[in-house]
Amino acid sequence: MRIRKCRKTIFSISDYKTMGESAMQINETKTIETDILIIGGGTAGCYAALTIAEQSDYSVVIAEKANIKRSGCLAAGVNAINAYIVEGRKPEDYVDYAKKDADGIVREDLLLTMSQGLNRVTEKMEKLGLVILKDENGRYVARGNRNIKINGENIKPILADAVYALPNVTVINRIDITDYIVENNTILGAYGFSIDEPGTAYRILAKKVLCATGGAAGLYRPNNPGFSRHKMWYPPFNTGAGYAMGINAGAEMTTFEMRFIALRCKDTIAPTGTIAQGVGAKQVNSKGDVYETKYGLTTSQRVYGTVMENIEGRGPCYLRTEGITPQQDESLKKAYLNMAPGQTLKWLESGKNPSEQNVEIEGTEPYVVGGHTASGYWVDTYRRTTIHNLFAAGDVAGGCPQKYVTGAMVEGEIAAKTMVEELDMAAGDCADSCVSTEDARERTDSGFADKVAEYNAILGRSEGMYSTEQLEDAMQKVMDTYAGGIGSHYQFNEKQLELAKEKIEHIRKLADGVSAEDYHELMFAYELKERLTVCLSLIAHLAARKETRWHSFDENLDYPEKSDEWLKYVNSKKVDGHIQIIERKLVGRGEIYEHSN
Repeated sequence: MRIRKCRKTIFSISDYKTMGESAMQINETKTIETDILIIGGGTAGCYAALTIAEQSDYSVVIAEKANIKRSGCLAAGVNAINAYIVEGRKPEDYVDYAKKDADGIVREDLLLTMSQGLNRVTEKMEKLGLVILKDENGRYVARGNRNIKINGENIKPILADAVYALPNVTVINRIDITDYIVENNTILGAYGFSIDEPGTAYRILAKKVLCATGGAAGLYRPNNPGFSRHKMWYPPFNTGAGYAMGINAGAEMTTFEMRFIALRCKDTIAPTGTIAQGVGAKQVNSKGDVYETKYGLTTSQRVYGTVMENIEGRGPCYLRTEGITPQQDESLKKAYLNMAPGQTLKWLESGKNPSEQNVEIEGTEPYVVGGHTASGYWVDTYRRTTIHNLFAAGDVAGGCPQKYVTGAMVEGEIAAKTMVEELDMAAGDCADSCVSTEDARERTDSGFADKVAEYNAILGRSEGMYSTEQLEDAMQKVMDTYAGGIGSHYQFNEKQLELAKEKIEHIRKLADGVSAEDYHELMFAYELKERLTVCLSLIAHLAARKETRWHSFDENLDYPEKSDEWLKYVNSKKVDGHIQIIERKLVGRGEIYEHSN
């Protein structure tokens, strides 16, 4: 029989005197003590909280920068579950699919443990109220070999409502977590500040921490710059905060060089899968020739083919929808109205249905996102990072590509169960647990004061030479020009990467001088720093892999061919302020990796 220890979340408030009496200073501090801290209230974070509540009575705090009702990748909803083991398939089939798409650079142990839980979390979501389409026999309506159709415009509110109903879960919305509290490679909690509460900084102490902050967007100049600079495929609010905090704390990261570039409908950035899989539309060039099989059918090859057709003068490129049925017309317009209304509006404004005009496609700017590629924290099968008591799940966790929505939920579930089990094992000696919490509070007092002083320095600083927006523009231009962005057709060479590193490091120094007039601008200042931190790690990874394994995703012109010598993971760790590259052997079928160093 397991022993469970329930600890109520403890809040304490103290006045923190700051320089001056400015309304835009941190004048109050709050300390929260909880069993488990979840940073990020998106897909993985919310599902982890549900699992913890089912398994235990441990106290949980979810710290969310936005609001869990509409945060993360599910904010606008989805119209399909893209990771599901359909009838006649098995989890191992999904592992094979993801491995092939990533050309071998995956963690098969992570993929298998994720795949085994896909249908279970889907069933749970249906019980919570998610509408899953069924045929006349009551079976889920499949879309291809790994997808099922849903009415998922309200999937995130469903998750959020379930979380809000949990008695031992406290949700703090509109809080920007900026730093982990790490001592001797063990996490003690995190620091942050409220975006809405006037002048309030937070210290959250926890025995276990789950990072579920999503991937990194906004590193590169988007294909919709200027006024529409944040019109991206991926949420612009996902700035790589979890990556940055982990990098700065010395956590090991993996496979950042496997960037993700989405193939999307031009201008609207609407997903193409609904068209390609829903009505079987092929990729064609301006001459009407099908080109997708010429280059290959992996995710990166579909992007690469589109890029090359345009470079060689056969663009624009399209998904061929001309000639589809009126029923398919209506199906597409309804599907996009729920998921990406801009695409439906584009059809309506043109006065033409999809059957009357092909849909032009293009690649987005590159992203670092572990839900589609293998980029992210280096974790073991229990989703433990290399920092003790710190876990990662969802887009922020590496090694397990093609996890999508349900895969993120499974990883949240795996991490949650492990945290509960470890807390159960440690619950035998309450005295020791209580002392350690008090210890953590005492040991972090000076660090908390330093962090508040840092926040106030930015808030109290006179307007700097450059704004956060100007420096972000400069960062995106550098990455686009020298680190394989849209402007260079996603290609780069070693000299360009050297220049990218030099220029990003310069921008990072300038970022230390930015100012903020309010707490919202303070958040922007930290988001800029997060993106710059991720950029430097990404550049190091791009330079380290001396081959081109994934065209467009990692198009190294100095090493244009694939090499078996690079059938290994490229990992990294920040040591003494510098990114150190670590090469690790592949974890194959039937093998399990656990941290040993």
